[in-house]
Amino acid sequence: MSERGVVLWLPGGGWRGWSDEDGAALAGHGLTVVQGRYRLSSEATWPAQLADVRAAAREPLARARAAGLPFLVAGDSAGGHLALHLGLRGVAEPDDVDGVLAFWAPIDPLDEEFLRARRGDNPWEALLGHRPTAGDPATVDAIPHSHVGNRVPVLLAHGVADASVPVGQAVALTSALLRAGHPVHSLVTHGGHALPLDRPDIRAVIAAFLDANLPG
Repeated sequence: MSERGVVLWLPGGGWRGWSDEDGAALAGHGLTVVQGRYRLSSEATWPAQLADVRAAAREPLARARAAGLPFLVAGDSAGGHLALHLGLRGVAEPDDVDGVLAFWAPIDPLDEEFLRARRGDNPWEALLGHRPTAGDPATVDAIPHSHVGNRVPVLLAHGVADASVPVGQAVALTSALLRAGHPVHSLVTHGGHALPLDRPDIRAVIAAFLDANLPG
């Protein structure tokens, strides 16, 4: 399979550790996978993580552009949250990312279902350095809904039995993206958090997203 694009993979782990997922399954779709890292919430608070993933994206973005290839960003869980920010806000320019793949990403720290599910263990508090509150500038800035509108294509995938991040967060973001004019592929499927990226239904929606949004 010929190279179809370069993708920066951002691992999850609640912004406080690293998940085992490395995005290697995306190579089966013709993408060159580059690993990215960022400071954890024990090391720095938001928006340091956004600055870190922008820095991590510069070299693979330049590599992709030099080769005439699309540049994408992807991640699972907290990494998916950061991938959404990169795609919606850009690396150096607002529209320099060609697509986002976000798997079971936490999106809204104010979602009541999330707050009930994560009472006493809310990773957003460490990320922000304080309890998320409506109207708080850092809280607003960290929510991807605040940055929709550049029309970057987005893939969202989420399990209906996800006990870590309620699936309603992906549903709400899908609606916000569509209203703002983004091309969106959204898969709500069986299973919980941290599903295999090579599972047939997930693999199929990744392939459909890439076929719809990448040249050739």
